[in-house]
Amino acid sequence: INPNIGHNHHHHRHGEKHETVKPTSARFVTSRKSSVELPLPNEENAFTFIVYGDRTGGPPEGVSVLADAVRDTNLLEPDFVMTVGDLINGYSNEEIWMTQMKEYKSIMNQLSCPWFPVAGNHDIYWRGKDKSKKPEGEMEAAYEMHFGPLWYAFEHKKSWFIILYSDEGNPQTGEKTFGKPDAQRMSAEQFSWLDQTLTKAKGAEHVFLFLHHPRWLGRGYGEDWNKVHKRLAAAGNVSAVFAGHIHTMRYDGPKDGIEYVTLATTGGGQSSSIPQAGYLHHYDIITVREGRISLAAVPVGEVLDVREITGELISQVNKVKRSPVQASPPLSLKNNEGGQHELSVTLNNPSDRSVTTVVSSSNGSLGFRWQPNHQHTTLKPGETKKLNFNLSWDAYLTRGNFGTPSFHIDSEYLAKGFAYEIPRRTIPVPLELELSLKTELQNGAVRFNGSNAALSIPSNRFTIEKELTLECRFKADTFAGRTGLVTKTENSGYGIFISDGKPDFSVNLDGKYLSATASSSVLKTGQWHTLAGIYDGREARLYLDGKLIASALGNGKLKDNRLPMMIGADVDQQGQPTSFFNGLIDYVYLTPKALYSGEASVAIKDRKEAIIDLQLNENIGSWHPDASGSKAHAISIGGFTVETIK
Repeated sequence: INPNIGHNHHHHRHGEKHETVKPTSARFVTSRKSSVELPLPNEENAFTFIVYGDRTGGPPEGVSVLADAVRDTNLLEPDFVMTVGDLINGYSNEEIWMTQMKEYKSIMNQLSCPWFPVAGNHDIYWRGKDKSKKPEGEMEAAYEMHFGPLWYAFEHKKSWFIILYSDEGNPQTGEKTFGKPDAQRMSAEQFSWLDQTLTKAKGAEHVFLFLHHPRWLGRGYGEDWNKVHKRLAAAGNVSAVFAGHIHTMRYDGPKDGIEYVTLATTGGGQSSSIPQAGYLHHYDIITVREGRISLAAVPVGEVLDVREITGELISQVNKVKRSPVQASPPLSLKNNEGGQHELSVTLNNPSDRSVTTVVSSSNGSLGFRWQPNHQHTTLKPGETKKLNFNLSWDAYLTRGNFGTPSFHIDSEYLAKGFAYEIPRRTIPVPLELELSLKTELQNGAVRFNGSNAALSIPSNRFTIEKELTLECRFKADTFAGRTGLVTKTENSGYGIFISDGKPDFSVNLDGKYLSATASSSVLKTGQWHTLAGIYDGREARLYLDGKLIASALGNGKLKDNRLPMMIGADVDQQGQPTSFFNGLIDYVYLTPKALYSGEASVAIKDRKEAIIDLQLNENIGSWHPDASGSKAHAISIGGFTVETIK
């Protein structure tokens, strides 16, 4: 077994491998020579059918789930579809029952294959205000008039399919209920018919049974199923029995060679508490072969139409995925103060079909209150809409560890035959942070873990045009491969790398990098170092602990980018961190001029010209305050800690 596959769920199968035959010239043709003999499948008369679960108990719009199942089924094209009862919500009078029956049949009649009903309690039990008007047999007569016989059987490709009725009720009182064993017994009439039908089907390769209540579970059903099972086992060719009612998948068997299968729902009431363990909307696909059957459950709506996914559709859904979302105006946030803010979220649909979108609070920080907490909208092709939200927060929120408020964008592209879900986007609310730095703090440094931690500064907070000085004090725990220290480089920009302990300062001029790189790995682990990268318009210089260690001549226009400055990592094309640093960083400065020249640098204490001044002594929530006046506060990505240092 391939160790890269993982859990043995991937290797599990029921039954033996399919029988094959050797290729012959009648069935296999090639003009090439090969030592590999490709076995061919047997030409057997296999077929498939699909079974739907309950429709009952869900909201009225649950019929849309049923419609999705019909769409899936038409793409799969089985021989036919079976049901297991509870086709409608029922528990009503005749008028409501008729409306629901027509609705159900109108959806099922969209199937390209035949379908077969099974009666469930919701299809049969009558509920009305005037008990004197309850029909004899409740809704049995209406069911047989509009759906079909309460029990019946048919043959298909050497297999028989038997439909049973499991709500005959108490033969003495006529009471219909599934909570009392006396009302969950098969009548002598139906049992006699079943016996005759099994005798008729004795030459079949397979026999399948369908009913609503899984009576083999016992409990409120009593023990009446035992006599039915004995007759099925005696037949010798019953392969499986299918039921529903309990709204969760369950497999019981095989028992005496008979597989007992209970389906969950296909549009019915569904908790969805553990979808992968059977609490879901699904249908079962059964493949029938000589001497064996296969069983597989498919979640409703998961079948894709191959013919619909054209190059044009791919282009359109990508337009939706990339469509910009504007949130304005920026939220002004001051630590130690509460407030409220009116936020507008502007959406656009650049595609050729309508797009449904839900904008909702992501609860990134539970202290931010959104009114409303979500909004639904549908955008026509080319349409732009603005949704308004009110955000409010209390003063206590900004005194401690608070996070950036953000919102989710969940969209669906409404193609002709399917709603294509666009991956969720989570968008931070733009902020104007007024973070007051604490005084008399001990000197601190941020610890980076070398795997996922970094600090990010948005590029709209600072600008470098001609000259720059980029400085950083750090202590590395390890130097392992490519490592970004302070970077804004992605075929543009500038930054300092310390890969394998060999420092490098690069600046992009006219699309090409000018690099000042140390001649060897001069950095030491466990030791504090200060690196300063300078570009003065003519030369790039790199200083280590105040001494010039590398330089390179070059001029041109500095090519910047819109990517954030990444501290403790490199930045990729998506603005995410990569090539992580492992160790401590004490401070980072960025100044839009060349501060040092010559063979040695002298630390400048006056930082008034710095446009980034991160002392990294403290954090306020996810942010590390910038003292420069640019409000270039760094936001943390991944885990971090602030440690006191000497």
